[in-house]
This record gives sequence, C-alpha cells and structure tokens, in this order.
Amino acid sequence: MAIIDFEKTNYPDDAAWHLEIGSNLEAATMGSLLLLVNERKRVVAGALENAAKPRTQDQIALAMVYVDVARTMVEHALAHPEFQDSATFPDESLGATLQALFARLFPSTTISEIRALADRSPSRLASDIQSAINNLEGIV
Repeated sequence: MAIIDFEKTNYPDDAAWHLEIGSNLEAATMGSLLLLVNERKRVVAGALENAAKPRTQDQIALAMVYVDVARTMVEHALAHPEFQDSATFPDESLGATLQALFARLFPSTTISEIRALADRSPSRLASDIQSAINNLEGIV
C-alpha cells in the first residue's frame, strides 16, 4: 500500500484509491498487488493510517475499501480465461491468492458459475461479494 497524491498521477484526482493488479497469475502476490490511496482523501487515508486502532468512521471507510478491493480482484480474475476451476497456480502466486479469495467468498460455487453470474448480472455479483464479506455489521 502507498499513500500518494493522485494529482501527480494518471489516476482521477478525486478517486480515493486504486488497486493495481498484475496480469501474470503465476507471479508472486506481493509483487502483483498495490493499493494506492489518494492522500487528498483524508477520510480514507486516515482510516488506513489508523487501521491498527480504527475509530468508527475509520471502520466504515475500511469496510468500503475492503469490499471494493475484493470486487476488483474478483473481476480481474474473471477477466483471465486461464483462471478456471481446474487451474493450478504456484503457492503465494496471484492466481493462488485469487483462488483463495474465491473459496472464501463463494465456498460452494465454482469459478465457472461465478463467471456465468458476472456475464449475466455484474451488479448481482457485486452484491454477492458485499454479502459474503458482510463487514459493516457491528461497526455502529
């Protein structure tokens, strides 16, 4: 994660965050994911700075970031034709991390079924991800 000024990047100045994800599913996860946070968006930047001891407003902002990052990762995985139920990826690779995320979010659903849902109803998939994470409960 890096907190930066989006005005000095090619990202929209008013975006609060951007998740960069590598395209090589066999590459190490640590080198494939980078969450960029816009320092000008103090609510989100502050929430991430306070993540070890978050206030209520920080918890809400963190919940929003978490759901959006998960949704972005799911959509990214589904965009790769080689990301299949039968695929095998090296330990600690981006592909393995994405498979673990799918297993956590959709424990009784195949990747093929999730891909079909995404094609049929992307907004329903977004709601299913939000429901699976369910991280707003107990904040307030």
